[in-house]
Amino acid sequence: MNDYLKLLGIHKRFGDARVLDGVDLSIAEGELVTLLGPSGCGKSTLLRCIAGLTEPDSGSMLLESRELTQLPPRSRDIGMVFQSYALFPNLTVRQNVEYGMRMRGIAPAARRTRSAELLAMVDLEDKRDVYPQSLSGGQQQRVALARSLAVQPKLLLLDEPLSALDARIRKNLRAEIRDIQRRLGMTTLFVTHDQEEALILSDRICIMNKGQIVQQGSPEQLYTAPRTEFAARFMGSYNVLSRAEALSLFRSIESRADRFAIRPETVTLLAAGEPIQDDADGMVDVHGQVQAVSILGSIIRVSVTAEGIPLTVDLLNDGRWLQVREGDRVTLLMDAAKLLHLEQEGA
Repeated sequence: MNDYLKLLGIHKRFGDARVLDGVDLSIAEGELVTLLGPSGCGKSTLLRCIAGLTEPDSGSMLLESRELTQLPPRSRDIGMVFQSYALFPNLTVRQNVEYGMRMRGIAPAARRTRSAELLAMVDLEDKRDVYPQSLSGGQQQRVALARSLAVQPKLLLLDEPLSALDARIRKNLRAEIRDIQRRLGMTTLFVTHDQEEALILSDRICIMNKGQIVQQGSPEQLYTAPRTEFAARFMGSYNVLSRAEALSLFRSIESRADRFAIRPETVTLLAAGEPIQDDADGMVDVHGQVQAVSILGSIIRVSVTAEGIPLTVDLLNDGRWLQVREGDRVTLLMDAAKLLHLEQEGA
């Protein structure tokens, strides 16, 4: 990997709280990497350290082999977009976009050309002369993005930029951000606690917990092969099982692991009395009872208890399962080959 951005041993404490605990991370030029984790895991603090808004206690940060640690924020060639937009209310949209260029002494004609290009890119040409308070949240966030791109940063940092927006706008804007990032080849570090957002946007995801990156990889790798219980629970609705629970369901296990996981969409649900097909060889079958049914758009999520163990089953909402009701008796088919063997946390 071309180490365009390289972080080595980043530590940060606030009082007795260890917020960053020896973070190492390398990012290639043009890559979009997402820091994914719960509130308080250190992801936003790491972004602020890179931007120069928070000083790390120790460690090294290199951007294009240039040490950043002792540089003031304005000298780092980094753009940052915050959750709160942070637009200047007394400046028009165009003036907000041009602000960073004006501070760098770029000529007015060049500023106008650049701001016009960016406002066209974020589809706000017709809003250039209005003030931020007359814009929607999604429009304000697009202005903030254009302002950060105006100074042509070497690195773009996005700190939960979509979390304050409603679901529909968030979905549209994340597609726009990804499109712009690809068109510009902009090296980007994105922070979110939203698993779906990370899976859709990222070239690579780094899961953070307690100030450390606990696992990283492509979206497919992290979704299909989480290594620990924390990663499995955070990446989705995995059924996490103790060794005793796994043995109760699968009868025998060729592993010495203590914790296991199986994805809810890999479990087949059959109505009571429905015959098991011949192609189910190698599958284990257990009887259960439906506890709850939730419709999640294209997915129906069924909570089932089998062998006294609570399980989640995800079904395609194709009309077949609309009659599944709480209390129904069902049969579950599970493939032992799809049972993940989890590592101990911190191993």
